[in-house]
Amino acid sequence: MQTSDVILDRLMALHPKVIDLVLDRVHRLLDALDHPETRLPPVIHIAGTNGKGSTLAMIRAGLEGAGDVCHAYTSPHLARFHERIRLAGELIGEDALADLLAECERANGDAPITFFEITTVAAFLAFSRLPADWTLLEVGLGGRLDATNVVVPRLTVITPVSMDHEAFLGDSIEAIAGEKAGILKPGVPCVVGPQQEAALEVIEYRAARLGAPLHVYGQHWHVAEENGGVVFQDETGLMDLPPPRLLGAHQVQNAGMAVAALRLLGRADGAAAAMRDAHWPARMQRLSRGPLVELAGAAGLWLDGGHNPAAGIALAEALGRLPARPTYLICGMLNTKDVTGYLRPLAGAAVRLNAVPIPGERNTLPAAETAAAARSVGLEAEEMSTVAEAIEAITAETPDARILICGSLYLAGRVLRENG
Repeated sequence: MQTSDVILDRLMALHPKVIDLVLDRVHRLLDALDHPETRLPPVIHIAGTNGKGSTLAMIRAGLEGAGDVCHAYTSPHLARFHERIRLAGELIGEDALADLLAECERANGDAPITFFEITTVAAFLAFSRLPADWTLLEVGLGGRLDATNVVVPRLTVITPVSMDHEAFLGDSIEAIAGEKAGILKPGVPCVVGPQQEAALEVIEYRAARLGAPLHVYGQHWHVAEENGGVVFQDETGLMDLPPPRLLGAHQVQNAGMAVAALRLLGRADGAAAAMRDAHWPARMQRLSRGPLVELAGAAGLWLDGGHNPAAGIALAEALGRLPARPTYLICGMLNTKDVTGYLRPLAGAAVRLNAVPIPGERNTLPAAETAAAARSVGLEAEEMSTVAEAIEAITAETPDARILICGSLYLAGRVLRENG
């Protein structure tokens, strides 16, 4: 039997474009497979620019804490493709994944289809065949024309919308919000996280046209840090909760969206578990073991995959909450991102940035360009060839440094693989 990696490599060649936002190809393949998307456990569909994965992880932790069984589909993966598909709480196994991919490949034949589209269909096929209480779907890109947007969900969630992927979603916050709001469905409630006014107006306009009830942050529900914990309040009442396991003030907002979703799903008894048990790699993650941790020695090694200006703001805030310690950044980014916008908020948070390329990524930004962008916003910067070289340079200068590897989920994935 062929391995999933061999099949995935073949699937990458079925369409000349990595991203091509239409739904025709997905509908064609779903039809060939007798529409597994119509046989999923009740769906919670999550779109937005920042916080989708963390919010999904908290909702899943809350549902599981309440005793429910969840399927989950997320992207991109970090170390292995299997991370994208979680069946009844467990990552999909190699044999099951290879069989599903082969089945989808046979049904598709040689017809053009993007990698994300055909692998999304494979996830739907898996979810349709194994009982569970819920299916959690994270939008890949945008919403309106995303391959996941072929379902009729029980609940939708729109996390904060900001500028990102402008080449595909539009060059204004209104245009991007319109794409995210494309997951709204008639009569299906939607939890809306904190939004810029222009984005919220677009979401509210589309919801009104569809008759989709909105539950909006600041109007229908509120969340805040208080006395070391989190206080959530909506029309049902007030909840005192433990702090989120995931770090950063932005995670309090994500936690609020998760709790609002649990309330609407009738699973508020899982709210404390949503705070306590959620795990989401490469979001201000402290690495505790592995070759790179050993190389860092006494230095603390952290990892974050945020890559847009809003993520830079959240990251700077999270660093400001940690105990005082000299902080150094190891940063690698893609050339499709707003590098200066991402780095500007971090200018006052670090002693220096060591710029690296992302190994194996054709769209990596050269280290020299990342370093130049850092200097342009007032960050001292040096170029390095690898993450390991950067760690060695930092620890030679400041053995007890805090080292944060950041700038890209693709870099985060490489680090996790290298670190075992």
